Amino acid sequence: MVSKNMSFKLIKKSSKSEARLGSLQTKHGLIKTPFFMSIATRGSVKALTTEDIKKLGGQIILSNTYHLYLKPGLEILKKAGGLHKFMNWPGPILTDSGGFQVFSLKDKHNTQGLVKLSDKGVEFKSVYDGSKHFFTPKKVLEIQKIIGSDIRMVLDVCSPAKCAKLQAEKDLELTLKWAEESAKLKGTNFQIFGIVQGALYKDLRLKSVEKLIKLNFNGYAVGGLAVGESPEEMYQVLDYTCPALPESKPRYLMGVGYPEQIIESVKRGIDMFDCVIPTREARHGRLYFRNHRYSLTNPKFYTAVNIKGEKFSQDISAINAKSKFSELRNLSKSYLRHLFSVQEPLAIRLATLNNLEFYLNLMAEIRQNIKNNKL
Repeated sequence: MVSKNMSFKLIKKSSKSEARLGSLQTKHGLIKTPFFMSIATRGSVKALTTEDIKKLGGQIILSNTYHLYLKPGLEILKKAGGLHKFMNWPGPILTDSGGFQVFSLKDKHNTQGLVKLSDKGVEFKSVYDGSKHFFTPKKVLEIQKIIGSDIRMVLDVCSPAKCAKLQAEKDLELTLKWAEESAKLKGTNFQIFGIVQGALYKDLRLKSVEKLIKLNFNGYAVGGLAVGESPEEMYQVLDYTCPALPESKPRYLMGVGYPEQIIESVKRGIDMFDCVIPTREARHGRLYFRNHRYSLTNPKFYTAVNIKGEKFSQDISAINAKSKFSELRNLSKSYLRHLFSVQEPLAIRLATLNNLEFYLNLMAEIRQNIKNNKL
């Protein structure tokens, strides 16, 4: 059972779509939904401090069980008193199980494939040093307990989007078996989310939902999307998956996505998002800007630009004149382009601030639109 102060509250549903306004209570604070999680894979949002995240209005961050388990390791995390204290972050933390990294990462130590699957779990080699490790459903939740995360994800098998149905069935069978084991470890001061899998097969997705609901997780994630399928295919999966999920539990679309994908997914009933796009693209000089001439329903509501382009070499206008950060208001696009051209680290910090501010402001605008029945 989960105590009342660790629960999801549905505040309002839009009359124009399946969009939902709600709140998710955690041990480290209340989160307004829908929300976006800034990615702090190894205990840091790249190029930013936790003070930056607070000033940006970030409600929650996402960290990675796989990477934190390997570095800095559990001994150091225990000594620090968990990730909250280690990185000086007072707000909620969600940790994924590390399963996606186990299956997706390749390294020089094993080019023939890193993992060995069994009913009990998955054996893999560290991407850092090639050492062997074994994750079980119980172990990944024990690791997340040491991390101290507020929301913990179960171990699952993420099938490739375009895989054969036989593989999707086999992967789902293992995912559901692991989910049963994980459900036995629910507690009162944290939340565990089950993960819906099944690739692009409707019957498998709905079977996954049915089985997971019976296990009564605190929330439900939709996994295995944004891994090679088209946006239209992703929306189709959401169109039949979201209505089958409990209305009283939060819904998390893992690893998504671009701004228009977030809006389309909110309209289908998704409450939670994470994605590397704002931070990763910032490192490559791609900046996101809100076009205030258009509403969120217009495809032109935002612009993404390559600040490294020649056209910005003499653009002395502010990086973002409406930013809450003085650096973005007082420094020019020309200056930022110059920083990228000479590979100054400040370039990445400024671009990351800009993009995360865009994403977090977008979520606030989405919540306001749902409240006003405009989405």
